[in-house]
Amino acid sequence: MKSRPNVLFICADQWRGDCLSARGHPNVRTPNIDALAADGVLFANHFSQCTPCGPSRTSLLTGLYLMNHRSGRNGTPLDARHTNMALEARKAGYDPVLFGYTDTSLDPRGRDPNDPVLTGYDRGVMPGFTTPLHLPDDMGPWVADLIAKGYDLPHGRDDAFRPRAGFDKPADRGFRSIPTIFGAEESETAFLADRFLEWLSVPREEPFFAHVVFYRPHPPLIAPEPYNRLVDPADVAFPVRAGSVEEEKRQHPFLAYELDRIGEPGRYDEHSPFDPVSADDLEIRQMRAAYYGLVAEVDHHVGRIIEHLKATGAYDNTLIVVTSDHAEMLGQHHVWGKEIYFDQAFHVPLVVRDPRPEADEARGSVVEAFSEAIDVMPTMLEWLGRSIPRACDGRSLLSLVRGVEPADWRQEVYFEHDFRAVVTQRAERALGIESDACSYAVIRDRQFKYVHFAGLPPLLFDMENDPDETTDLAGQANMAATVLAYARRMLDWRLRHADRTLTNMALTKDGVFSRP
Repeated sequence: MKSRPNVLFICADQWRGDCLSARGHPNVRTPNIDALAADGVLFANHFSQCTPCGPSRTSLLTGLYLMNHRSGRNGTPLDARHTNMALEARKAGYDPVLFGYTDTSLDPRGRDPNDPVLTGYDRGVMPGFTTPLHLPDDMGPWVADLIAKGYDLPHGRDDAFRPRAGFDKPADRGFRSIPTIFGAEESETAFLADRFLEWLSVPREEPFFAHVVFYRPHPPLIAPEPYNRLVDPADVAFPVRAGSVEEEKRQHPFLAYELDRIGEPGRYDEHSPFDPVSADDLEIRQMRAAYYGLVAEVDHHVGRIIEHLKATGAYDNTLIVVTSDHAEMLGQHHVWGKEIYFDQAFHVPLVVRDPRPEADEARGSVVEAFSEAIDVMPTMLEWLGRSIPRACDGRSLLSLVRGVEPADWRQEVYFEHDFRAVVTQRAERALGIESDACSYAVIRDRQFKYVHFAGLPPLLFDMENDPDETTDLAGQANMAATVLAYARRMLDWRLRHADRTLTNMALTKDGVFSRP
């Protein structure tokens, strides 16, 4: 083992935690990540901290709960005072590189109003990263590559994801079986992997720290051939949901709002002619099948990267972490996307492969203990022998990676969502609440899940007997004590984790006292 190891941190956008064939999914094919898990550790109950993309990546890269970093929406600036994984890696002597994006909205204070980085939520990159390949939402470098190959894309990314014209769709397949205009070897997933492998192929004396961010399986749910036909929609399980959209809406005002919001053609799945909320059964199964195909495509390219590491001898000196920013509903409760309180929007995969001998005993194991996205940063820092910033809310998973569960390990997870619509005020008007009330926090353990809204009624689900979260118990008189107990636990959590950067310091006659 070299004294200075490598770190490969892979994040795939909008990947559900159950979508690994290693977890027994009937449709998903992920042989490469399965193999990585067999040589490392798979975390079965790993949860994102918040949603959507920008906020969730902020928690992942800063180790902070949403209530502390406060970058709650795509476009909400991230306070420049916060450290992050890249800045901390620099202190360890690394030059962290980014292939992909972080969806970071940078702090506008101190910047000129004309600075282009202030013109979009995805124009910024988390401070500390060097960017050999930045792929924000317009995917400019990839689109340029397609144009150079002869594709006519006058509207850029918008044209790149249009369904292939003239495709002869079989009668038993839905709209999303129509493939992309480009082949699998030219997809944005392949492009990203190709550029990273080119970068890896250059000999270098110093170890690398690389954050590789795949856009898929994020919608639009359109896949290149052959991934568009990899899964037969007839074999796809139908999502669990209420008998009708109106019945579903009765569960909670926020769910009703979200169903109305995404029930507009093109809002969730660009270029699709269907309202995903009320699409027919074949189209829903086909959308799910396309998603599973995109998962398989990402797995293929993760496999290429791991194969390269093995071929060059770097595999046994590289910490590999594979996860996602948040998950995807896939039509459960009639909902698509990730901006809702159900587990399916927050439960994400996590695989950690520690090459050191200390991890040999646990290789191939599945950790059932709860883990959170904020744990990833302290895990990598401890592995590198660095101290974990006092402000960090997460805990290192390294002991679990090595087969030991600490006696005081958490028995629940917490996650949050800020759903305000700062510019349009759509949520505020629809729900009759002010912007600062447009949020909820969740505590979820093995038995119950409690959802506390700032300006709307709470929810309580019995996760043992109702794992699909179909019945809200919060209003039942016999559950009042349970609601109170979970509300108290949530208050305890917020008190313990409120920003504590300087709280264990004291100015004394001998100077600054700091307790580790």
